[in-house]
Amino acid sequence: MEEECGREHGDVEAQQVADAQRDPGRFAVLYETNVDEVYAFVSRRVGSRTDAEDLTATVFHQALANLHRFEWRGVPFVAWLMRIASNELADWARQRARPVPEVAAQSTADLDVVERRAALFRSVRALPDDQRRVVALRFAEQWTIKEVAADLGRSVGAVKQLQFRALSTLRAQLGDEHA
Repeated sequence: MEEECGREHGDVEAQQVADAQRDPGRFAVLYETNVDEVYAFVSRRVGSRTDAEDLTATVFHQALANLHRFEWRGVPFVAWLMRIASNELADWARQRARPVPEVAAQSTADLDVVERRAALFRSVRALPDDQRRVVALRFAEQWTIKEVAADLGRSVGAVKQLQFRALSTLRAQLGDEHA
């Protein structure tokens, strides 16, 4: 049953790739499906959010520009994107004359981490606006609860409650081991 589901997903993905090869406007579906995993992979290896965003954009730009060269062989499309990302990371590191950790050897454990981060990003994006903003400011920007409260025009207690609800939702969606 699980193998059948994987085959169906592969068939759908193969069709999405073929559609995008015929009409580059259809590439958006592939982008939306894979951007979180690629961003998680890249962000784990670079020091800043700006660099991670720039490199992720470059990966998708390269993928779109070279999509005509891609041949479906039953391997998930994201694997091709990860190869492009690895090459972009290597170029980025060479330009800065510093090595990027773990680019060459990609283990299953690394892909699991990338997938968990991608799931987290998707879940955070699905939170209500106030909860998403609290999570972003508290954990991505590392603001204090007081700073978040001032920015949102809310009381400290209200921000704590929003954070609690957001984290509870994320735990429920992702499972306790990921939250």
